[in-house]
Amino acid sequence: ELNKKLGSPQLSAPKITTLNVAFEKYKAAAEGKEISKEGFQEVLQEVLIESGFSGLGAKDIFLYLFGVPVTALMIKRQANLKIHDDIFIPAITSATVFLLAKLNKI
Repeated sequence: ELNKKLGSPQLSAPKITTLNVAFEKYKAAAEGKEISKEGFQEVLQEVLIESGFSGLGAKDIFLYLFGVPVTALMIKRQANLKIHDDIFIPAITSATVFLLAKLNKI
């Protein structure tokens, strides 16, 4: 709930019932043996699919990290500024990362 209030949840926490069902299924399948990597992956996928993945924070970060520098570059080219792209693009990207950090997005 806290991540949803902040606006950048990546992975929703699974419900206790979902974890219990996955555990019982794993426990019955394992019967005292070690679970294989594939078996663990199946259980994990089942839990993650049930709980959900929103990725809202990742979308915001990619939008800002790639969208802002490209937009700034287009504006710079229209304004015909005499700043080298080798300096301008990293500076805009760094400023974007700084802003995202200040807004607690990353």
